Amino acid sequence: MSLTDTHTGAAEALPVPVTPGCRGSADTGASALLWDSEETLDLRLPVEFTALRGALSEQATSPRDVDLLDGIHAWGPTPTAVGTFELAPLRLDRDLPLIHGWMNDPAVAEFWELAGPQDRSERHLRAQLDGDGRSVPCLGMLEGTAMSYWEIYRADLDPLARFYPARPHDTGIHLLIGDGAHRGRGLGSALLTAVAELVMERRRACTRVVAEPDIRNTPSVTVFRKAGFRRRAEVDLPGKRAALMIRDRVRHEPS
Repeated sequence: MSLTDTHTGAAEALPVPVTPGCRGSADTGASALLWDSEETLDLRLPVEFTALRGALSEQATSPRDVDLLDGIHAWGPTPTAVGTFELAPLRLDRDLPLIHGWMNDPAVAEFWELAGPQDRSERHLRAQLDGDGRSVPCLGMLEGTAMSYWEIYRADLDPLARFYPARPHDTGIHLLIGDGAHRGRGLGSALLTAVAELVMERRRACTRVVAEPDIRNTPSVTVFRKAGFRRRAEVDLPGKRAALMIRDRVRHEPS
């Protein structure tokens, strides 16, 4: 099993500094959103989204003065069923070759679409590192070893919010298990469970964690289910048809 999918396109293709949750315009494909009976479709952006975007635009100096993800790099290590895990800050000068190598693994490249020269990976990472803090790229450290790549992002401030009834502070996850030796060992569901719980613990205003894996990536969808996410919709995002997976603060058992 290869857990490699949550990405929909390169961030540099976006007209504004947003997370890589949706590529290009978010105004297409909304009619293809298929919701289950537990949600009422509402494509209006939340009031908090509009207000916060306005606040950010008025900051003439550094929009990063607003911490949109509640000090993610200070969250520290957390115990999991497979060992101690930590979301560590990504340093471009140190970590770019590692991330570039992972992006060129065929199992990863099929869904992340960032294979190619190193500068392509660099542009993708730099767009977040130099952005306004809506998306934070991290290395996943398991027992001190870098073995995965994560993007924790504000789904309610992402173009994804146009495709589902987003709530204020919805937090999204993109991830890939980097080295093939770490795949197929049950690490994905264990780490997803731990990170989702960590997000809920550290971001008290967040009531849901969301993800949008490609529906073709059955192993990825399955792993999210095992981590307590429920498949709530299928949605046509720019670049892929996605399974919208949501984990509520009150966990539902996988079905």
